Amino acid sequence: MTIQEPLPATGPAAEPVPLMGCPYKRDPYPLYEKMREDGPVHRVVFPSGVNAWLVTGYEAAHAALNDERLGKNHDRGNDRWRARASIMPEPQHSQLQVHLLHQDPPRHTRMRRLVTDAFTPRRVEELLPRFQELADALVDALPGSGPADLVAAFAARFPFQVLAETIGLPPALAARFDRDWGKVVQPVGPTDPGRPAYEARLHGLQSYIAEVVADRRAHPGEDLLSRLVAAHDADELTPEELDSMIFQLLVAGQEPVTNQITTALIALLRHPGELARLRDDPALLPRAVEELLRYDSAFELTTWRFLAEDDDLHGTRVPAGDSVIVSLCAANRDPRRFEDPDALVLDRSPNPHLAFGHGIHFCPGAALARAELRIALGTLLARLPGLRLAVADEELEWIPAVLGRGTARLPVTYAHRA
Repeated sequence: MTIQEPLPATGPAAEPVPLMGCPYKRDPYPLYEKMREDGPVHRVVFPSGVNAWLVTGYEAAHAALNDERLGKNHDRGNDRWRARASIMPEPQHSQLQVHLLHQDPPRHTRMRRLVTDAFTPRRVEELLPRFQELADALVDALPGSGPADLVAAFAARFPFQVLAETIGLPPALAARFDRDWGKVVQPVGPTDPGRPAYEARLHGLQSYIAEVVADRRAHPGEDLLSRLVAAHDADELTPEELDSMIFQLLVAGQEPVTNQITTALIALLRHPGELARLRDDPALLPRAVEELLRYDSAFELTTWRFLAEDDDLHGTRVPAGDSVIVSLCAANRDPRRFEDPDALVLDRSPNPHLAFGHGIHFCPGAALARAELRIALGTLLARLPGLRLAVADEELEWIPAVLGRGTARLPVTYAHRA
């Protein structure tokens, strides 16, 4: 949605606002600005036809993310939501979708406890030298000078390599992971012509997860995957919980970081003065990463939440089982919380953005993601002098994902590979 286009009326009484299409994906912020001005809760419609309630504004988003009335389990969804949600078909939905993002306490609490140790800041710090080796090796493989596609050559590969090291995915299995499997988080309806390819991805990913479980059972170690398999074998996890948690690690543990690297790079390429400043002052990286997360978060919208009964949500009556979505991007550009929110201020402080969510569903891998972004951006800026877009900005292809932001390709050029 470009700023020159007429913006639709918003608010609970208006017709649902469509959150779809190339203009909207290219720049959703003018629409979010109008929504914030009109109120905190809005009726929206997604490409699947799902009608939902979108929460905008920092205070409303923060409250919704901590609202105990809003549950994440899909069982809470009503028939209207279920009819159009294009959720994963059975039996895969029951086998792969009982991970942390779709659970409520106390089940969520029990499952989350099993993964947090692998992503602590101390554990991430121990792995930083290895992560740097991985980033340098990918840059070493780039052409001596541009052009290059930084998604295919770097952003799509680095997060998975880091994830494999962190969770204990053996190199032989890591080499066989098909990034195309990540598309299973974008389900298609039964009549969609892409349905056969979608179901093939599901079966391929399920077979791969079974291989991972068998390998870690036969060759256990101190890694996270081995601990999850051991927890299942000790009756602490059901088979479905085990497979779902591995599914979440493999898919949600990498694609958002891939997209965040691209959105961060695009923001810097659009602000060459700030790019040069960050390249010349690497000590600025930690604050810059926080600002880039706030400025254009790859996790644009949260996954579904549901009220168990009809209730008030920031002054709007929301029916039980209707989907409630929080716009993290809209919250992170709220002028009532951030001064000059549409400006990229690399040393902004304080910076209480919501890019990783908040509350009990705060991203457990946040420390790892922050480290990946620092290493990725620091390495690319230092080793690719003269980095700039190789195509016009308007030619960038923004992915049509419902919840996320990123580009399918990032063609760049540079003077030489340092």
